[in-house]
Amino acid sequence: MNNDESQLDIASGKTRMEVAYGSGDGDDDAKAVVARKASLGVLFEQVYRPWNGDLGPRWVRNYAIFRHHVYGIFSSKGHRYYNPFVRLSILVIFLSSLTPIAMIFLSSTIPGEASEWLTRMWGINRYNLWGQVLGYYPRNLCMWPLLTALVVGGMISDDRKNGTSAIYFSRPVTRTDYTVMKFLSASTVLGFVIVFSYMLYYSTSIVFRGEGWAFLIDTLPMFLGGLFAGILLVFTYTSIGMALSSISQSRFFAAIAFLSIIFGTKLMAFLVEIVFETSILYMLSPYDSLAHIGQWLVGIPPNYDHSIAFSIVSILLYNAASIGLLVSRVSTLEVTRE
Repeated sequence: MNNDESQLDIASGKTRMEVAYGSGDGDDDAKAVVARKASLGVLFEQVYRPWNGDLGPRWVRNYAIFRHHVYGIFSSKGHRYYNPFVRLSILVIFLSSLTPIAMIFLSSTIPGEASEWLTRMWGINRYNLWGQVLGYYPRNLCMWPLLTALVVGGMISDDRKNGTSAIYFSRPVTRTDYTVMKFLSASTVLGFVIVFSYMLYYSTSIVFRGEGWAFLIDTLPMFLGGLFAGILLVFTYTSIGMALSSISQSRFFAAIAFLSIIFGTKLMAFLVEIVFETSILYMLSPYDSLAHIGQWLVGIPPNYDHSIAFSIVSILLYNAASIGLLVSRVSTLEVTRE
């Protein structure tokens, strides 16, 4: 009997096996006989079975992506996990955006000059409608950029980091559906806080003050202009944030990069305006371009010297570049992971 003992390196994570070859009957088969069970390692059998059932319609698969991200704000069971700090921050931002409603309610409960003063400060007029969405402080300085950074930070970067894109694309989900539903999920959260609070402010102000149809007709064009400006703000911030999330594997990088673009471009344009007394570089700032368009839509005097056309072109270029980058990066997401 010629014995041959084969040992594999255990330190490298491989299994040690002992085999023996006989020299008598049956040697022609030249088969190895395992002397004893492997001391390390487990043998798995992987069997792929085709799916013979009925697939859900396309809208169901897309809704599952939307639900996963939006419902995660309220419940993490089966949905995307949002850190409690993120949830608390979103709640604080939403409640802060509703503070004018409380002041309008207060003005409707007290008589005299105090009521008139509160109405002038917090009631419906061109400047307040514009400020409810695009006011520099505190909304576009503290609230909306932070809200966007918290929501879109890990929207795609987590999929790139953890390889969960392979789970999406292992189902009949196209990259177009994936991109659209991710974009829609983020914009829905932003829209609920920004646009919904704007609409709630306008409607409750009319109810609390007991205004009639004449007041509604007079203020409706201003309201619609501010509403379009709010929707444009949500779309622009979402496109920039999603593009930054798609190029990184870190939600922290995407959030900080978004805040840097918003605040950095504004600070640079502000310094140039102080030194050279020109506002042309504000077209590089997404916030200022949106504010300029919002002032034009609502009908208040602009704070910028350059033409409104520059701001419109700036917003179009920002959105086109961001969406183009987003689509390009999504096309490189992995389909399978071993």
